[in-house]
Amino acid sequence: MRLLLDTECWLWSVREPDRLNQRAKELIDDPATELYLSVASIWEITIKNQIGKLPLPKAPEDYIPELLQLQQTKTLVITPSHIYQLPKLPLLHLDPFDRLLIAQALTERFTLLTADRLIKQYKPPLIWASRRAKS
Repeated sequence: MRLLLDTECWLWSVREPDRLNQRAKELIDDPATELYLSVASIWEITIKNQIGKLPLPKAPEDYIPELLQLQQTKTLVITPSHIYQLPKLPLLHLDPFDRLLIAQALTERFTLLTADRLIKQYKPPLIWASRRAKS
């Protein structure tokens, strides 16, 4: 399985794994699962760190690659085909980073690991990651 982790779930997986449900933890730990983090998520983390909303123990350019390597997570680049998918999505979610993750998952046929209820409305192939109940 090729699993695209949304930004929040990737951060949980490396910083607060107890926030993930058992299925999400098992998939992340399964060597057969190909883990991906979008460049959009790296961009989002870097911006949130810069404006003080997401403190990190090191600079993003040191912290993120270190954790990607530790977790054996590949990066998913942003391509024109991902961008061209965006106008085809209804405007249910206004977060540009999340919309791009949805477009990438649909275009590349990834399963998206998320805990974002708004993303669920788009009905991409997804796995719910939060220990909180789905709604």
